[in-house]
Amino acid sequence: MNPDYYELLGVSRTATPEEIKKAYRRQARTLHPDVNPDADPDEFKIVTAAYEVLSDPQKRDFYDRGGDPLSASGGFGGSGPGFSFNDIMDAFFGQGATRGPRTRSRRGQDALIRISVELAEAAFGTSRELKVDTAVLCTTCDGSGAREGSEPVTCGTCHGRGEVQHVQRSFLGDIRTARPCPTCHGHGSVIPDPCPECAGDGRVRSRRTLSIKVPPGVDTGTRVQLAGEGEVGPGGGPPGDLYVEINVAPHRLFTREGDDLLCDVTIPMTAGALGTQVHLPTLEADTGAPDVDRTIPLEIKPGTQSGDQIVVRGRGVSRLRGVGRGDLSVCVVVETPHRVDDEQRALLEQLARMRGEDRVEGDFSSPHTSVFGRLKNAFNAR
Repeated sequence: MNPDYYELLGVSRTATPEEIKKAYRRQARTLHPDVNPDADPDEFKIVTAAYEVLSDPQKRDFYDRGGDPLSASGGFGGSGPGFSFNDIMDAFFGQGATRGPRTRSRRGQDALIRISVELAEAAFGTSRELKVDTAVLCTTCDGSGAREGSEPVTCGTCHGRGEVQHVQRSFLGDIRTARPCPTCHGHGSVIPDPCPECAGDGRVRSRRTLSIKVPPGVDTGTRVQLAGEGEVGPGGGPPGDLYVEINVAPHRLFTREGDDLLCDVTIPMTAGALGTQVHLPTLEADTGAPDVDRTIPLEIKPGTQSGDQIVVRGRGVSRLRGVGRGDLSVCVVVETPHRVDDEQRALLEQLARMRGEDRVEGDFSSPHTSVFGRLKNAFNAR
């Protein structure tokens, strides 16, 4: 009966070659005796045999049809001459599966800069001119890294292969490993006469100016991505992306909570008792636009208590990934006068007698029904 190679590697029968390779590397890191001295060598040989079959399309097809492609060579005997352990060494030494020279041109790194914006700019969007210091393409050599009139030549160490091989004997047989050439660093060629401007890198650092649009609704920590505006890669490779991280400065009046704005308004106790109307400043006034409401009327009902909330719908911050705006919540603070003159005291005493409040015992209650409790309940009732 044939062993279940799929079960040995822990993959399904529909697994892709990449999934099979990853599963084998994962097990090889645990079972290889050179990495884990306590591992059972036979288990490693069995897993290696399973990978030898499933990684080869012809052997895998033969196995799926009921045959065992290893039976002719003695079952799990994959350590004889001609068996490749490159993938094992890839798992141990971190080498990629690609063989041969690699291109000098590689994608550049992403870049990050931070900017500070005002609350109104974050709420309604803005544009900024930024000076960015990044690596750009060397115009002298056009990214090749070689001086004008010269070109890279074949590496004399690896003869253009980009890698050198080592053979090591072990109880499993000869293990062949391939590593990047130390002379050309895996490129297969060297630059004998590098560009004097970029020293062979194909890029130079330069300061440039970019115009970015900050979308409405951003908050502290939001990142705006500018594709292709990051570092140009070595060898004139494609540039990475530029990320602009936003920091929203504190506002003199409003506090932001998500898409909502919060502020306090202080009124005298007479206004709280009788009711009044005040002019509430708007965030739009900070934009400087001439056609916006710089203030809006805010009605305070008679009997308003300190801590009561008045919600103005649609006067908050624009929603970054939605439609419309948040709300503006105004917390009313009723102020008791610190000092009154004789006439005012007489009037207040008369009012107290009329309301039967000249002898107050106090209405003691749980903290949950105090001013702060009522404030919390007001928020929960929204």
